[in-house]
Amino acid sequence: METVAGRTHEVTNQVPPLVGHDVAADPVLLEGLKREGADWYADDLHRIGVLAGTEEVQRWGDEANRFEPELRTHDRYGNRVDEVGFHPSYHALMDVAVREGLAGAPWGQHKPGTHVARAAGFMVWSSVEQGHGCPISMTYAVVPALRANAELAAEYEPLLTSRVYDPGLRAPLGKRGLLAGMGMTEKQGGSDVRANTTTATPAPDGTWRLRGHKWFTSAPMNDVFLVLAQAPGGLSCFFVPRVLPDGTRNTFLIQRLKDKLGNRSNASSEPEFDDTVAWLVGAEGRGVRMIIEMVTMTRLDCILGAASGTRAALNQAAHHVRYREAFGSRLIDKALMRNVIADLALESEAATTLALRVAGAADRSLHGHEGERAFLRLATVVGKYWVCKRQPAAVAEALECLGGNGYDEASGMPRLYREAPLNGIWEGSGNVNALDVLRALVREPEAVAAFRAEVDAAAGGDGRLDAAWRGLQAELVLSEDAELRARRLVERMALVLQGALLVRHAPSAVADAFCASRLDGDHGAAFGTLSSGVDFDGVLTRVPALGW
Repeated sequence: METVAGRTHEVTNQVPPLVGHDVAADPVLLEGLKREGADWYADDLHRIGVLAGTEEVQRWGDEANRFEPELRTHDRYGNRVDEVGFHPSYHALMDVAVREGLAGAPWGQHKPGTHVARAAGFMVWSSVEQGHGCPISMTYAVVPALRANAELAAEYEPLLTSRVYDPGLRAPLGKRGLLAGMGMTEKQGGSDVRANTTTATPAPDGTWRLRGHKWFTSAPMNDVFLVLAQAPGGLSCFFVPRVLPDGTRNTFLIQRLKDKLGNRSNASSEPEFDDTVAWLVGAEGRGVRMIIEMVTMTRLDCILGAASGTRAALNQAAHHVRYREAFGSRLIDKALMRNVIADLALESEAATTLALRVAGAADRSLHGHEGERAFLRLATVVGKYWVCKRQPAAVAEALECLGGNGYDEASGMPRLYREAPLNGIWEGSGNVNALDVLRALVREPEAVAAFRAEVDAAAGGDGRLDAAWRGLQAELVLSEDAELRARRLVERMALVLQGALLVRHAPSAVADAFCASRLDGDHGAAFGTLSSGVDFDGVLTRVPALGW
């Protein structure tokens, strides 16, 4: 019998690649988009979603991480250049993000729902690759803070809100579009920015000169940065361009790039300032207030990114179990696997619904709605804490659904897993956010009132939610051990808020399963421990990849 060398078997029972679909074809996302006032954006969102689902764009995400940024400190002649090079796929991802208005563009528009639309687009596009979302997010967050200096804003805002991606270090006002970054943390303080030692000295020409070292400044090839430094009047915020208006390089000495767990496509650096030219933004000594302006927006993007990463992992797992067979039938037809996927779907739907609600509050607050502004203050921090905390656990469970295939880099799951902790660390770790909630509960009664009103809107919709809310309200009056219990309190606030949103807006199968498992304790410590009373069919119909 003749044999063919190397043909020992046929490959069967392997899952086809998850490509050729519309990432935006997601009922949870589309319903939230409409509910929060941006239904007019649906066609554009689908267009981004179709692009995100292509094989080419999936390859961009892979290549941007496999071919990492490279630092070049000097040119061939020994001149200091401090430049970072990126793979073309990184630039391709950035070009789409800027062109589609996911960076600063919403600040140049005044249509209601613009920031919700941007949030939905950011979630869809970042599902491909999250590292490049960092400079996009910072550019979005910097614009409102820069407005504290009307002269700078008049010059630079039109370029920060541009939809043109124009990379490369050149005089900023001669470019077609700009990207912004932030330089806040230092090695001795981290989140405690009041411990910063970078100094700012006034110069005779009205500018300032900075001297110091920053510990974690992402996207060092961005055009302009908002930097914290100690001025004579206290911690202040400064505008630092990489290239000065006359075309000369500002002093921005990149000492090294961080060797990070994930987020590998994004260059995070340690820059040193030495007589670096800067302009004051806001009043001297008001640097922390300027931080709050920026951090509210970047924390929103952390929620969006975590919800997007959770959704991406869920869809990978659902796609796998839809096609993979074991023990005589498809995995999705196994009762226990249905339990796992449904549980992950609940987590994802709750995260997405909360993320879009916060984006809606941001949009309406920018149009003068004071109640939404108050709600945004508390909901952003609560959501940032909890949605980001849940992402790593959800991604790990989704990866396990793929078994050994999920542990292989080719599946894309290891990259999602490495990325998962990031949103919980960026813009304040869990403890920082939990303590921020405690401060708001004491100092901002209007924010507490807005949170109460949001949950009260679901009153009577589910007895388990009502009971959980009654118990939580007693804890909102802080006791002496409040700091010790802060994480537990904020977790409960997040679950009650998510429950209220789902009771009001989600199908009954989803709301019922969420309230039973997350609020009434009918759940184990791991995913896949929902009770037999759950309407699994009703929950699973909300998972996009089961229908793509």
